[in-house]
Amino acid sequence: MSIKRTLVIGDIHSGLKALEQVLSRAKASPNDKLIFLGDYVDGWSQAVETVDFLLQLQHTHDCIFVRGNHDELCLDWLIEGKDNPMWIQHGGSATMASYQKTDTKTIKEHIWFYRQLENYYLDSKNRLFLHAGFTNLRGAEYEYDTKAFYWDRTLWELAQSLSLELTMNDNRYPSRLRRYNEIYIGHTPVSKTGSAAPKNAANVWNVDTGAAFKGPLSVLDVNTKEVWQSDPVCNLYPDEKGRN
Repeated sequence: MSIKRTLVIGDIHSGLKALEQVLSRAKASPNDKLIFLGDYVDGWSQAVETVDFLLQLQHTHDCIFVRGNHDELCLDWLIEGKDNPMWIQHGGSATMASYQKTDTKTIKEHIWFYRQLENYYLDSKNRLFLHAGFTNLRGAEYEYDTKAFYWDRTLWELAQSLSLELTMNDNRYPSRLRRYNEIYIGHTPVSKTGSAAPKNAANVWNVDTGAAFKGPLSVLDVNTKEVWQSDPVCNLYPDEKGRN
């Protein structure tokens, strides 16, 4: 039997073609743990198909689904039906069009999916997985503002600002980061304009490589740091604009 891997998947943004491609390239199997960092929808045209795929995948694979800000915005629209111009402008219009072509049963199943998403996941090796960040200095477990888990950008800004010479043993190392051996996030694309690999800063790994724009979708093995990527997602949907 092959060694069980932990694979973390960046922001998908309805790019099902890219998701299928990159999982195939990573040779993801039911023996692996798959941790998805959120933003399953908003961008490309296959919002419904992407969530359908994930719902099926959880029956055959060991999956963790983390909540992204776009998933929460989509859920709000599905439940309340309220217009959100900012959401519509940033990928929501494609998601609305996708859901307007499906049936009530599917929508109910997807509402369940969005409601079951986790704000964060902490594994047995003290590695934290979440969409965006957190602000509480005591750690994600003590975060009082749950929206930070899928909206915050200060965690990534903090990680990038650290001196290269500063180690976790230094008392100047931010306590927010020191709580965990490693932190994996998406939310803030490392590039919107083309090919880019997941980026490491301090003990934080950003796996959002711009799949909503002109970048690829990435999968990272958290133990070996091996990376697999799809083609640039815009090439897989040549007649669409995504969030460009």
